[in-house]
Amino acid sequence: MWNKYARLDYYKNIDYLLKSWNETVAQNFIDAVRNTIEILETDQFGFQKTNRPNIRRVVLTPQITLFYKVYEEHSVELLRFWNNYQNPQKTNI
Repeated sequence: MWNKYARLDYYKNIDYLLKSWNETVAQNFIDAVRNTIEILETDQFGFQKTNRPNIRRVVLTPQITLFYKVYEEHSVELLRFWNNYQNPQKTNI
């Protein structure tokens, strides 16, 4: 499940990559997200814990980290696709 911020972040990142780089770079990001979601479908606990309860993170690219929340053994919510150059204290998770 995606929350509204994750969906907005996702599309903003794709727009940025298409405008500033090229379609191949944007497709690589899309593929990284798709692959990560496939992993999360079977292993929600395989990625790094954060200091917030039930929140984990996975670095998708050197520039972007996905934050997600584990609700149940087989239920996660994608929270944010965070630009790693931003202040992590402002993630609003």
